[in-house]
Amino acid sequence: QGQLVESGGELVQPGGSLRLSCAASGFTSSSYSISWYRQASGKERELVARITTAGNTNYAASVKGRFTISRDNSKNTVYLQMNSLNPEDTAVYLCNAANLWHNYWGQGTQVTVSS
Repeated sequence: QGQLVESGGELVQPGGSLRLSCAASGFTSSSYSISWYRQASGKERELVARITTAGNTNYAASVKGRFTISRDNSKNTVYLQMNSLNPEDTAVYLCNAANLWHNYWGQGTQVTVSS
């Protein structure tokens, strides 16, 4: 059974940076599109960034130019580098791995941007 574990979330000041990690186990993440979603309190879950098996990326308009998604297949891990954070980025960030046959979700990691 596949599993995803997110880490790296914490309290950070506005303008700061964080790098989130999504570690996969039980399956080969390079065979999946990997996405980062976020869900703020009282709001719907939204797609933040996605990287395909070919390495193509796409981003939500609200994070484009500030966030970067990347993958290290040797570590079976996907990262989300987040720069210039602002309070609107506060949310639980969740990792998703999907292909035609399987769909996995992690438990999420809390990111709080506050002074």
